[in-house]
Amino acid sequence: MAEVVEFRVPTGSAQRLLVWGLEPGPGLEHSLFSAFSKFGPLYSVRAHRNAAVAGPGCYAIIKFYSAGDASRAQNACNGQRLFQKSPLKVCVCTKQEGFQQQVLALNSNKCQELANHYLGFNGWSSRIITLENLSGFDGENEEMRKTSQKRSMKYLCAVEVTLPNHGVRTRGVALVKADLENREDPLEFVTASRRVQKLAVAKALSSAFQKILLVVLENGKVVVEYNSTQEELTDSLTEEEMKGLVQVNELSLEQFGLEEEEVLSDLGFDDELASREMPPD
Repeated sequence: MAEVVEFRVPTGSAQRLLVWGLEPGPGLEHSLFSAFSKFGPLYSVRAHRNAAVAGPGCYAIIKFYSAGDASRAQNACNGQRLFQKSPLKVCVCTKQEGFQQQVLALNSNKCQELANHYLGFNGWSSRIITLENLSGFDGENEEMRKTSQKRSMKYLCAVEVTLPNHGVRTRGVALVKADLENREDPLEFVTASRRVQKLAVAKALSSAFQKILLVVLENGKVVVEYNSTQEELTDSLTEEEMKGLVQVNELSLEQFGLEEEEVLSDLGFDDELASREMPPD
């Protein structure tokens, strides 16, 4: 039976395993990750101490991206000792009726890990189409500079992700804004500028991956589908049209489906993406 894997935080109960009967010790989460990642990519491994009434020991929640991978891991690991002296107990988490979790996009690092697993490192590529400073520092009038205590830094980025073996190309756009505490500190300005640019690129990359659906077949092969429900204006524009739209004086953020204030949540961005990209023209 085929299974659809999305570039989103897994929330299904069938994707979560409860592991108990764990012996406490250093490196427990690492041992769990090593044992269970053999069955498929993991979103997270979290170990906790038992409540006092339950006696000594630990339990863990392991989240898979694929319910099929979680099921195989449960069947193979339940009752096995694996990395400790006593056998583990493993079960698929039961569904919580009436409780609906918010579906969140994966951050850029997690997106890249998932893409590398299912598509291969050379099975996808990304590039920055444009990275624009929308802070408007040059256009600030003197009166606003005198009355404003904080200075805002704002970058908008557009990234394109290409899957050459599947003929799929998607684009993502993100706006990131941050306030400068000290407007006159050049070091803070440079540091904040670099950070906001990284975050804008990371969030745009994550946005592009949201439009990709991975269909994992029973034989292990992967078919890629374009998620038309996530289609945006940016997907139908040429590169020149997109740059022109970003550079206009009165930019309408609603055209990109973006909020004016975007939470700076993708702090996991690193330089791996930079090696896969071409700098904007």
